[in-house]
Order: sequence, then C-alpha cells, then structure tokens
Amino acid sequence: MKQVLETIIRNIVENQDAVSITEKEEADRITFEVKVAENDMGRIIGRQGKVANSIRTVMKALGSRDKKRVSVEFLD
Repeated sequence: MKQVLETIIRNIVENQDAVSITEKEEADRITFEVKVAENDMGRIIGRQGKVANSIRTVMKALGSRDKKRVSVEFLD
C-alpha cells in the first residue's frame, strides 16, 4: 500500500527527492504521514483539496481489501 501511495505522490510533485512517507500501523488502522517540499504542497492538496481527497479515497479503497482503515495526513 505504501508503494502505491509513493508512486502517486512522486508523479504529482516536481521535487521527488523530498518525498517522505511514514507508515504507522495500529490494530486495524494504518496512518500514512506524507511530507513533500514546501513548494509542492499546493500540488498535493489541489484546488479546494480535491487532489488530497482523491488520494485519500484511493488509499481507503486499497485498505478496505485488507479490512484496514486507512488515513493519509499531509504534513508541513
């Protein structure tokens, strides 16, 4: 799952070297913390948060296959 998220993020941003994804797993919940370069944050969030919401939707769908609750947080 982390690999899919990383592929999506790296294809959106300009500075691919600054992408950092941390995975925290608890019982039935997985949280991904995504850090990107400051100038790429707008690309990840998108207008009115549409890109970020789309990324979260895809990850939730992947998590539902494994019966896991997935959340994606974008950190500064």
